Amino acid sequence: MIFDMDGVIVDSMPFHSRAWDVYLDRIGMDASLLNSRMHGKHNDELLRELLGEEAKLEDIRRMGAEKEALYREMIVGDLEAQLLPGVRAFLERFAEWPKAVASNAEAANVDFVLREAALGEHFRVVLNGQQVQRGKPDPEIYLKAAALLRIEPADCIVFEDSQTGIDAARGAGMTVVAINSHRTKLIGQAIEADDFLDTRLSQWLDDSSVARR
Repeated sequence: MIFDMDGVIVDSMPFHSRAWDVYLDRIGMDASLLNSRMHGKHNDELLRELLGEEAKLEDIRRMGAEKEALYREMIVGDLEAQLLPGVRAFLERFAEWPKAVASNAEAANVDFVLREAALGEHFRVVLNGQQVQRGKPDPEIYLKAAALLRIEPADCIVFEDSQTGIDAARGAGMTVVAINSHRTKLIGQAIEADDFLDTRLSQWLDDSSVARR
Protein backbone atom coordinates (compact mmCIF):
# COMPACT_ATOMS: atom_id res chain seq x y z
CA MET A 1 0.00 0.00 0.00
CA ILE A 2 1.33 3.43 -0.98
CA PHE A 3 -0.26 6.57 0.43
CA ASP A 4 -0.26 10.17 -0.67
CA MET A 5 -0.28 12.40 2.39
CA ASP A 6 -2.26 15.64 1.94
CA GLY A 7 -5.93 14.81 1.52
CA VAL A 8 -5.33 11.11 2.21
CA ILE A 9 -3.63 10.82 5.59
CA VAL A 10 -4.41 14.35 6.75
CA ASP A 11 -7.04 16.84 5.54
CA SER A 12 -4.54 19.67 5.31
CA MET A 13 -5.98 21.65 2.41
CA PRO A 14 -7.88 24.20 4.56
CA PHE A 15 -4.70 24.93 6.49
CA HIS A 16 -2.58 25.21 3.34
CA SER A 17 -5.12 27.66 1.91
CA ARG A 18 -5.15 29.69 5.11
CA ALA A 19 -1.35 29.71 5.26
CA TRP A 20 -1.17 31.00 1.69
CA ASP A 21 -3.74 33.68 2.51
CA VAL A 22 -1.77 34.90 5.51
CA TYR A 23 1.66 34.59 3.95
CA LEU A 24 0.84 36.32 0.68
CA ASP A 25 -1.08 39.03 2.48
CA ARG A 26 2.04 39.71 4.54
CA ILE A 27 4.05 40.32 1.38
CA GLY A 28 1.29 42.25 -0.38
CA MET A 29 0.07 39.64 -2.86
CA ASP A 30 -3.36 38.14 -3.61
CA ALA A 31 -3.69 34.51 -2.47
CA SER A 32 -6.81 33.92 -4.57
CA LEU A 33 -4.53 33.68 -7.59
CA LEU A 34 -3.06 30.48 -6.13
CA ASN A 35 -5.77 28.74 -4.15
CA SER A 36 -7.72 27.54 -7.19
CA ARG A 37 -4.57 25.99 -8.70
CA MET A 38 -2.77 24.50 -5.70
CA HIS A 39 -4.15 20.95 -5.56
CA GLY A 40 -1.42 18.39 -6.24
CA LYS A 41 1.28 20.90 -7.22
CA HIS A 42 4.72 21.75 -5.86
CA ASN A 43 5.22 25.16 -4.26
CA ASP A 44 7.86 25.86 -6.90
CA GLU A 45 5.22 25.48 -9.65
CA LEU A 46 2.67 27.59 -7.82
CA LEU A 47 5.04 30.43 -7.03
CA ARG A 48 6.47 30.38 -10.55
CA GLU A 49 2.94 30.86 -11.91
CA LEU A 50 2.39 33.76 -9.50
CA LEU A 51 5.76 35.50 -9.75
CA GLY A 52 6.57 34.86 -13.39
CA GLU A 53 9.50 33.28 -15.18
CA GLU A 54 11.88 36.05 -14.17
CA ALA A 55 11.67 35.15 -10.47
CA LYS A 56 14.87 33.71 -8.98
CA LEU A 57 14.80 30.07 -7.90
CA GLU A 58 16.34 30.89 -4.50
CA ASP A 59 13.55 33.41 -3.82
CA ILE A 60 10.87 30.91 -4.83
CA ARG A 61 12.32 28.24 -2.53
CA ARG A 62 12.72 30.67 0.36
CA MET A 63 9.11 31.83 0.04
CA GLY A 64 7.85 28.27 -0.21
CA ALA A 65 9.74 27.28 2.94
CA GLU A 66 8.39 30.31 4.83
CA LYS A 67 4.82 29.47 3.85
CA GLU A 68 5.23 25.80 4.86
CA ALA A 69 6.62 26.81 8.27
CA LEU A 70 3.50 28.94 8.74
CA TYR A 71 1.30 25.98 7.74
CA ARG A 72 2.92 23.77 10.36
CA GLU A 73 2.41 26.42 13.04
CA MET A 74 -1.26 26.66 12.12
CA ILE A 75 -2.12 22.94 12.00
CA VAL A 76 -0.05 21.54 14.86
CA GLY A 77 -2.76 21.99 17.51
CA ASP A 78 -5.43 20.49 15.24
CA LEU A 79 -3.43 17.74 13.59
CA GLU A 80 -5.16 14.79 15.26
CA ALA A 81 -8.59 16.20 14.40
CA GLN A 82 -7.49 16.67 10.78
CA LEU A 83 -6.43 13.07 10.20
CA LEU A 84 -8.72 11.37 7.70
CA PRO A 85 -11.50 9.48 9.51
CA GLY A 86 -10.43 5.91 10.16
CA VAL A 87 -6.87 6.23 8.84
CA ARG A 88 -5.15 5.24 12.09
CA ALA A 89 -7.29 2.12 12.55
CA PHE A 90 -6.87 1.26 8.87
CA LEU A 91 -3.08 1.36 9.12
CA GLU A 92 -3.21 -0.81 12.22
CA ARG A 93 -5.59 -3.30 10.56
CA PHE A 94 -3.16 -3.80 7.69
CA ALA A 95 -0.05 -3.64 9.85
CA GLU A 96 1.58 -6.59 8.08
CA TRP A 97 1.31 -5.07 4.62
CA PRO A 98 4.39 -3.23 3.31
CA LYS A 99 3.49 0.44 3.22
CA ALA A 100 4.99 3.68 1.92
CA VAL A 101 4.21 7.38 1.82
CA ALA A 102 4.80 9.04 -1.56
CA SER A 103 3.93 12.72 -1.40
CA ASN A 104 4.63 15.80 -3.49
CA ALA A 105 4.86 17.71 -0.20
CA GLU A 106 7.96 19.30 1.26
CA ALA A 107 10.20 17.01 3.32
CA ALA A 108 9.61 19.06 6.48
CA ASN A 109 5.82 18.69 6.15
CA VAL A 110 5.92 14.93 5.57
CA ASP A 111 8.23 14.41 8.54
CA PHE A 112 6.13 16.75 10.69
CA VAL A 113 2.83 14.96 10.05
CA LEU A 114 4.20 11.46 10.56
CA ARG A 115 6.10 12.49 13.70
CA GLU A 116 3.44 14.63 15.37
CA ALA A 117 0.63 12.18 14.56
CA ALA A 118 2.80 9.21 15.62
CA LEU A 119 2.17 7.40 12.32
CA GLY A 120 5.74 6.97 11.10
CA GLU A 121 6.08 3.42 12.43
CA HIS A 122 3.52 2.20 9.90
CA PHE A 123 5.66 3.04 6.86
CA ARG A 124 8.75 1.22 5.66
CA VAL A 125 9.42 3.87 3.04
CA VAL A 126 8.72 7.63 3.13
CA LEU A 127 9.27 9.76 0.02
CA ASN A 128 8.66 13.46 -0.48
CA GLY A 129 8.64 15.75 -3.48
CA GLN A 130 12.26 16.76 -2.97
CA GLN A 131 13.49 13.20 -3.51
CA VAL A 132 12.45 12.92 -7.15
CA GLN A 133 13.36 14.80 -10.30
CA ARG A 134 9.80 14.93 -11.62
CA GLY A 135 6.74 15.39 -9.42
CA LYS A 136 3.29 13.95 -10.00
CA PRO A 137 1.67 13.38 -12.50
CA ASP A 138 4.97 11.77 -13.50
CA PRO A 139 5.03 8.22 -12.06
CA GLU A 140 8.61 8.54 -10.78
CA ILE A 141 7.77 8.79 -7.06
CA TYR A 142 5.49 5.75 -7.17
CA LEU A 143 7.97 3.64 -9.09
CA LYS A 144 10.68 4.63 -6.61
CA ALA A 145 8.43 3.70 -3.67
CA ALA A 146 7.70 0.29 -5.17
CA ALA A 147 11.38 -0.34 -5.81
CA LEU A 148 12.31 0.56 -2.24
CA LEU A 149 9.53 -1.67 -0.91
CA ARG A 150 10.73 -4.42 -3.28
CA ILE A 151 7.18 -4.86 -4.55
CA GLU A 152 6.20 -5.05 -8.22
CA PRO A 153 4.20 -1.97 -9.32
CA ALA A 154 1.32 -4.20 -10.46
CA ASP A 155 1.02 -5.48 -6.87
CA CYS A 156 0.75 -1.99 -5.33
CA ILE A 157 -2.43 -0.22 -4.22
CA VAL A 158 -2.14 3.56 -4.17
CA PHE A 159 -4.37 5.83 -2.07
CA GLU A 160 -4.78 9.23 -3.75
CA ASP A 161 -7.11 12.21 -3.60
CA SER A 162 -6.13 14.20 -6.70
CA GLN A 163 -6.31 13.58 -10.43
CA THR A 164 -2.62 14.44 -10.65
CA GLY A 165 -1.81 11.67 -8.17
CA ILE A 166 -4.16 9.16 -9.79
CA ASP A 167 -2.51 9.79 -13.16
CA ALA A 168 0.93 9.28 -11.58
CA ALA A 169 -0.08 5.99 -9.97
CA ARG A 170 -1.76 4.67 -13.10
CA GLY A 171 1.30 5.68 -15.10
CA ALA A 172 3.30 3.47 -12.75
CA GLY A 173 0.97 0.56 -13.49
CA MET A 174 -0.63 0.52 -10.04
CA THR A 175 -4.19 0.07 -8.79
CA VAL A 176 -5.68 3.26 -7.35
CA VAL A 177 -8.10 3.87 -4.51
CA ALA A 178 -9.47 7.42 -4.67
CA ILE A 179 -9.96 8.90 -1.21
CA ASN A 180 -12.28 11.63 -2.41
CA SER A 181 -12.26 13.75 0.72
CA HIS A 182 -12.93 16.92 -1.29
CA ARG A 183 -15.76 15.42 -3.40
CA THR A 184 -14.19 16.30 -6.72
CA LYS A 185 -14.59 14.59 -10.09
CA LEU A 186 -11.90 11.93 -10.39
CA ILE A 187 -11.32 9.28 -13.06
CA GLY A 188 -9.13 6.21 -13.39
CA GLN A 189 -9.51 4.76 -9.90
CA ALA A 190 -10.53 1.16 -9.19
CA ILE A 191 -12.69 2.24 -6.24
CA GLU A 192 -13.68 5.54 -4.63
CA ALA A 193 -14.23 6.12 -0.92
CA ASP A 194 -15.03 9.17 1.17
CA ASP A 195 -12.49 8.16 3.84
CA PHE A 196 -11.12 5.06 5.56
CA LEU A 197 -14.40 4.37 7.34
CA ASP A 198 -16.27 4.07 4.04
CA THR A 199 -17.74 0.56 3.79
CA ARG A 200 -17.12 0.55 0.02
CA LEU A 201 -13.38 0.45 0.71
CA SER A 202 -13.48 -2.33 3.28
CA GLN A 203 -15.82 -4.38 1.06
CA TRP A 204 -13.58 -3.92 -1.97
CA LEU A 205 -10.50 -5.00 -0.03
CA ASP A 206 -12.33 -8.01 1.39
CA ASP A 207 -13.59 -9.05 -2.05
CA SER A 208 -10.45 -8.22 -4.02
CA SER A 209 -8.10 -11.03 -4.95
CA VAL A 210 -5.15 -8.74 -4.16
CA ALA A 211 -6.21 -8.65 -0.50
CA ARG A 212 -6.01 -12.45 -0.29
CA ARG A 213 -2.43 -12.81 -1.53
